[in-house]
Amino acid sequence: MALKAALLLAAAAWVFLSAAAASASAFDGVPTVAFEERFSPLFGDGNLVRSDDDRSVRLLLDRRSGSGFISSDYYLHGFFSASIKLPKDYTAGVVVAFYLSNGDVYEKTHDELDFEFLGSRWGGQWRVQTNVYGNGSTSHGREERYLLPFDPTLEAHRYSVLWAPTHIIFYIDGTPIREVIRHPEMGGDFPAKPMAVYATIWDGSTWATEGGKYKVNYKYAPFASDFSDLAAVGPRADPVLRVPRSAAGDADLQDLLGLMTADYAVMTPQKRAAMRAFRARQMTYTVCYDAVRYASGPFPECDNSDEERDNFSAWGESKTVVMRPRARGRRRGRKAGAGARGRSTVASS
Repeated sequence: MALKAALLLAAAAWVFLSAAAASASAFDGVPTVAFEERFSPLFGDGNLVRSDDDRSVRLLLDRRSGSGFISSDYYLHGFFSASIKLPKDYTAGVVVAFYLSNGDVYEKTHDELDFEFLGSRWGGQWRVQTNVYGNGSTSHGREERYLLPFDPTLEAHRYSVLWAPTHIIFYIDGTPIREVIRHPEMGGDFPAKPMAVYATIWDGSTWATEGGKYKVNYKYAPFASDFSDLAAVGPRADPVLRVPRSAAGDADLQDLLGLMTADYAVMTPQKRAAMRAFRARQMTYTVCYDAVRYASGPFPECDNSDEERDNFSAWGESKTVVMRPRARGRRRGRKAGAGARGRSTVASS
């Protein structure tokens, strides 16, 4: 009952603050951690290189293996962030991911929130894809894709996701690019079980670039992606029992209230305007306007925008969907392209 009351209080505070006209910020005050404080290698240990000060990690993909790391804890909601510099030159077929998941615990009913970066035949022209899955809802995934307004191979940029009981916000460099507000009709499609934080690089040749037409060319290997400014803020939880790990229940409730009222959880009018502007310029695909894939209409949480719909109709990605099964398995210690996670998606170049 205390948790339910805290959720109601936090939701009320979020609604109140969202109506205020606070200015947007890049929330630079979010604490970052050393790698060993919160993370450990996931697979491809030989291709995971930690800096001397342990504040950054380089993930490599070569003929032998991809690589990745995972958080030491699972979280029941939170704010998760990393500064990422992507591989340069020819990167077709390469996938870099920064995401939350509980697939290793709930193989058939997993939740997931993704930033997936899809390589290109042309250096610097990466695309970024966001995904939202709840309770194994991969058959009707909620993908969106965007062009980046900068070259992500020249320097690191900050990618963040806010996962709250009431809503989800994806950020790039402090600018919100996507908001998913929990709708009653979403049911289990809204992620609600504790998730861990992952970062990986792997061979997605079968789907990532133009539906698998262009593969990874290992002549350009190793492909290197740098992760720094790692942040994981939120109540840590047991992934099976789905309860906070701390014995101090009041502290966990306070953490949740703090999460819901933090700057990064509040969508002010200024932030919403910035989000609309980004989406108008950069978005190339969204399930909300894909009348071929979802002929019965948009998802209940879709906030339809006439401008976005017109842009999607005029120059959005092809709505010819390449459906591929999500071949999920244990990624821990997997080699080469075996680190890849299958996708049901429209392919990108």
